[in-house]
Amino acid sequence: MSQPTGYGPPGASGMPEDGEVKNFDFTDQSIRRAFIRKVYSILMVQLLITMGFIALFLYHTPTKLWVARNPFMFWIAFIATFVCLISMACCSNVRRQSPTNFIFLGIFTVCQSFLLGISASMYSASEVMLAVGITAAVCFALTIFALQTKYDFTVMGGFLLCAVVVLMLFGIICIFIPSNRIVTLVYASLGALIFSLYLVYDTQLMMGGKHKYSISPEEYIFAALNLYLDIINIFLYILTIIGASRD
Repeated sequence: MSQPTGYGPPGASGMPEDGEVKNFDFTDQSIRRAFIRKVYSILMVQLLITMGFIALFLYHTPTKLWVARNPFMFWIAFIATFVCLISMACCSNVRRQSPTNFIFLGIFTVCQSFLLGISASMYSASEVMLAVGITAAVCFALTIFALQTKYDFTVMGGFLLCAVVVLMLFGIICIFIPSNRIVTLVYASLGALIFSLYLVYDTQLMMGGKHKYSISPEEYIFAALNLYLDIINIFLYILTIIGASRD
């Protein structure tokens, strides 16, 4: 599921960066550690829910048949995903006030996972599991790189946003091009590369410290959402690459 038909936004993962705070100073190391733990805890729950839905669609045939007989469920999930995403991206109160932020994030995660399950069901189980394994390895390696590298990726926000816009335009053009495996591979490879850079960018925003830009500890929902969107977009593009390479 590519960017135009997927649900990954622009801005750290496509969203407006109004949650970012320039040169935010984590003077208390305990605040930073608690913030990071909270972000990764939320992210882990999101990914477990997503994997559950993907497994359900892959291995439970009645579920796939039920969704096929009720296509309106796709549109309900799509609209709910879009509404929750825009609400959290544009309304700081929605993503900062508890329990409203968890309610919106929960609805978004369930609906997004439902849509990902539908997308994954179009591939074989072996292809999906291979994509999951590669995505996990890539994200782990990129996270370690983001923590260790001396290069500051937080200054690349404008460049990455432009890259996503170009990728979206490329995707729209591809819709009008007859099915071509090479074009699909190029598009998916560019998408995987861009969102891999976004993962490094969002990780460094969360870490703060010596980086030029950082994100406020109040924005733990925003940070978790960004990382989640980066990971699922990397997964979708890798899955597309695997599917196209085996055609």
